[in-house]
Formats: sequence, C-alpha cells, structure tokens
Amino acid sequence: MDRMLSPKDLSEWLGISLQAVYHLNHSGAGPRYSRVGGKVIRYRLADVEAWLDSRAVERGDRSGAAA
Repeated sequence: MDRMLSPKDLSEWLGISLQAVYHLNHSGAGPRYSRVGGKVIRYRLADVEAWLDSRAVERGDRSGAAA
C-alpha cells in the first residue's frame, strides 16, 4: 500500500501552508484524497506525485499551462 499523507504532511512536503492545502481541496484543484472514517483526509503518495506531474511546466513555457 502507498504511503498516506495527512494534510499537515502534505503542506510540509509541498512547502505550502495548511490553509493552502485546504483551499486546494475545497476548490478541487489539489491532488485526489480519501476520507478515512468519514472525516479524516489522507492523500496517497502516488496520487500526489501524479498531481504534481500533471502540473509540470516544460522548460521555456512561460504560460503556466501544464505540458
């Protein structure tokens, strides 16, 4: 099974605030997550890595659009 990250773990790993993680969740712009026990949010490391890959920008692409 993949390693699971809490929202706090994710914020530390990405170097963003916990509030920013919750904003990504609420807006639907963040990585996929699971609810454990109905309330507890956890992120599979593979889903986070896939989300980051989907947001990668090719060198020289200044538009900010994903490659």
